[in-house]
Amino acid sequence: MSHWLYKGKVLTQAPEEYFGFVYLIKHIETGKKYIGRKYFGTTRRVKVKGKTRRKVIRKESDWASYTGSSKSLQKDIQAQGIDKFNFTILIMGETKGQVNYLEENIHHKFHVSANDDFYNDCIGPRRFAKVRFDESVAKKINNIVV
Repeated sequence: MSHWLYKGKVLTQAPEEYFGFVYLIKHIETGKKYIGRKYFGTTRRVKVKGKTRRKVIRKESDWASYTGSSKSLQKDIQAQGIDKFNFTILIMGETKGQVNYLEENIHHKFHVSANDDFYNDCIGPRRFAKVRFDESVAKKINNIVV
């Protein structure tokens, strides 16, 4: 069962039109936060004997039970319990590059690595060559409140 909230409702199924999402995990009592990203799954292209086109194989990730990658966050979740945290999807991205871009953009917007209110301790180096990004996504970023 998923614990991720999206637009006020528990997300039980990965939407096919999105590749992944940027999320906020917030400690209910202390208010300390973590912003990260998670992909709904992976895709691979494998050769099929006698065919010129490759077969696309999709595999779903563990996104529904995922609780973040920060070691200090994981330590707190283990010690205090998952029910002491809110898990919210801030925005979804259509491509892997877009999800990565959105995560870093939000990291920079809230200065997560320089702010003690966040578990985040770094903003990872990623390349953003030819990321699809339109005005509607820019408006969504500007409307995010943490």
